[in-house]
Amino acid sequence: MQIEISGHQIDVTPALRDYVQNKLQRLERHFDHLLSLHVILSVEKLEQRAEATLTASGRTLHADSVSENMYAAIDLLADKLDRQVVKYKEKLTDHHRGESAARQSTFG
Repeated sequence: MQIEISGHQIDVTPALRDYVQNKLQRLERHFDHLLSLHVILSVEKLEQRAEATLTASGRTLHADSVSENMYAAIDLLADKLDRQVVKYKEKLTDHHRGESAARQSTFG
């Protein structure tokens, strides 16, 4: 998976970049067909915002989070994307499993 990290009104330090990569690398444990991830870190007054757009095979997932601390915002973002990826994968596997079960009962 290709991870692209950019910052709006903030310098993306190597420590932030490593933290984002380590946190979001775990998404690949759930689903192998993740193509790219674009993360935008931004600061607006006292709000630290993290947004991400994840491109998987056949689907684009988006999540954002806001916190007072950038690391907390990244953690929230990783959790949201994690839930979305798991839900998408379950939807794919349930759909295909239900379809094959219907065929077996019809032809079996």
